[in-house]
Amino acid sequence: MSQHAESRPQLPDAETAADPWQWLEDVTGEKALDHVRERNARAESEIDAVEDPRGDGSLSEHLQQDILQILDASDRIPGVTKRGEFLYNVWTDAEHERGLWRRTTLESYREDEPEWDVLLDVDALGREEDENWVWHGAQLLRPVEGEPYRRALVSLSRGGSDADVTREFDLETRRFVPVADGGFERPEAKGSLHWIDEDTVWVTTDFGEGTLTDSGYARQARIWRRGSALEDAHLVFEGEQHDMAVFAAHDQTPGWQRDWIVLMHAFYDTTLRIADLSGLSAGEDPVLTELPLPRDMEASGHRDLAVLAPRSDWQVGDDTFTAGSLLVADLDTLLASAPQGPSASDLHVLFEPTPSTSLADLTITRSTIVLTILEDVVHRLEVHHRGDDGSWVRNDLYPELSGAIDVRAVDTDESDEIWVTSTDYLTPTTLLLGDLAEVPAGGEPGELEVVKSSPARFEAEGLEVTQHFATSEDGTRIPYFEIGPVPGGDSGGDGGNGTDTPAPTLLYGYGGFEISMTPGYLGAVGKAWCERGGTYVVANIRGGGEYGPDWHQAALRENRHRAYEDFAAVARDLVERGVTDRDHLAVRGGSNGGLLTGNMLTQYPELFGAVIIQVPLLDMKRYSHLLAGASWMAEYGDPDTSDWEFVRTFSPYHLLAEGTEYPPTFLLTSTRDDRVHPGHARKMTAALESLGADVRSWENIEGGHGGAATNEQAARMNALMYTFLWSRIGGSGPRSGVAPADQDTGA
Repeated sequence: MSQHAESRPQLPDAETAADPWQWLEDVTGEKALDHVRERNARAESEIDAVEDPRGDGSLSEHLQQDILQILDASDRIPGVTKRGEFLYNVWTDAEHERGLWRRTTLESYREDEPEWDVLLDVDALGREEDENWVWHGAQLLRPVEGEPYRRALVSLSRGGSDADVTREFDLETRRFVPVADGGFERPEAKGSLHWIDEDTVWVTTDFGEGTLTDSGYARQARIWRRGSALEDAHLVFEGEQHDMAVFAAHDQTPGWQRDWIVLMHAFYDTTLRIADLSGLSAGEDPVLTELPLPRDMEASGHRDLAVLAPRSDWQVGDDTFTAGSLLVADLDTLLASAPQGPSASDLHVLFEPTPSTSLADLTITRSTIVLTILEDVVHRLEVHHRGDDGSWVRNDLYPELSGAIDVRAVDTDESDEIWVTSTDYLTPTTLLLGDLAEVPAGGEPGELEVVKSSPARFEAEGLEVTQHFATSEDGTRIPYFEIGPVPGGDSGGDGGNGTDTPAPTLLYGYGGFEISMTPGYLGAVGKAWCERGGTYVVANIRGGGEYGPDWHQAALRENRHRAYEDFAAVARDLVERGVTDRDHLAVRGGSNGGLLTGNMLTQYPELFGAVIIQVPLLDMKRYSHLLAGASWMAEYGDPDTSDWEFVRTFSPYHLLAEGTEYPPTFLLTSTRDDRVHPGHARKMTAALESLGADVRSWENIEGGHGGAATNEQAARMNALMYTFLWSRIGGSGPRSGVAPADQDTGA
């Protein structure tokens, strides 16, 4: 035990509500921030002292330079969104760390050096207004046919928090429209503005006491007219305080304009309404029609279509539509069937899952629907269109593509063109342009045009990607990807090199909210970890979406333990296969993944040589009272009810125990994270310190839930993390590198 640790550990007791570290939940309190600054300095002093075995100087400094060079690289592929004749992009680099909002034409975008027209310099705006603005997005108002786009609603966040402001922007003058001139401006809150027409917007925001949900999101949808006060905006719909959030949006598709109100009761529990605004100008209230669908249905609209994805088996008459399938219906027919709901003959099945396949994504063009399907976590594409008789026709699409494939419509309303990106863990991204216009006429898709290719960011020679399956405690096969040296080869790094030597191995996972962990180019991970001899592993555990809704639901609430059993099974499999051993195996996860690695620390400490916990949930007794935590009770349960009996079994903060040897641990979070409270990481660190554990923490003062607001901050954060890992599981063995700094309770 550290010489500064108290003889009696200070640990929480959920049964008596005694929490010695609850004062650390005061996000910006001086006492709490002094505690944070002291831990930051201590962690930086320890980690920055680690020397780079490849040469003179600090390993963290060299890694930070390498990572920042990748993040700021001028030859990255600029992601674009088409509106009218222009492609819009937000670009960050060393000179513009907050970003440039800019646009170009497709013809220019095809060039190696496109000509960009800068609309807004976020760095310059921040200096001018003395604000630490972070770009949060823009929504453009569709003009009348033949006219250029002139107005946008731009959202900006202070320091990267989820709460943001929205301001009207003039694309011609490159200026925000002053409120004094009738410009729309929404004060800082978790909410949004959405264009209805040039003088009208939907607004969801904080309108004062009682207008936010328990999760901190807007519970009212209002219509706001130009020139009127925000508080006078016309109330159209209001959810309950215990609901999660209310959203409202206007579909601008010419000929198919509709207004949608989304009431999220909780995750996976939503009611959709369409608002008829036709009588509004005559002083009549909008007419709301609720879609007659199960509340766990994922639904959207496109032109005349309703696109439906049931998350549980859906019984319609004598027919059952399987969870994870994809259906389409005529939207007007669906609305007319309210409140009883549609008949089976109104529904057309485009996809049904199998034990090995799931629907990963869908992209809608003007006249086709492109499905991205996962088969044992490997991508393939299908394209669907309506035949002349109204039936749906399916074709495989671009079977020559391999690796991870992502598809986006160039312009959902105007064309059948699609952007396609192709990559994998070791192959840099290629951006291609395809055209499906001939498909509905019975023709073949247009040949893919290579528009942009990203260069390699790390040395991949001698590395390979393999897929394996571990067996979890209940017998379920759990897939995982391993990226490491070719057996018998030499990756050129320090450590694991394809020999019998245990490889320094970093195991990553998430396992929640039906989010799939699919291959993507490693970039900074490849440079900082794989190029230096490390093996990287991505686990596809339950709680994710790799095999559809059932895979997710298998680890919900009282079954949460299955996600942790799956992850532990992968860790054991890596050791049994001889890839690594306990002393050279580390885990990393963030957010829900931080809860995952927090449970690895407390439930499976014997399996790991080091643990990384980022922007985590850890105190599962209080999580639902902290920031957006109440919105996740569908995932984890309500700890203020009898659910606590199972929630307590995966609350790392309450699983800490005296006499346990915990592996070296590093917790990272952000003061400006207004989604997952930084108090989780602060309190866990303090409790571990009181036990004399080998622990350190680092909290970025900016960053939001992503942990970093700029590339420089991201590079610093990741350099500290990878340096810690190399000092603990790299090189010669366990606990190699510097000794942990002295610790105290900080009380």
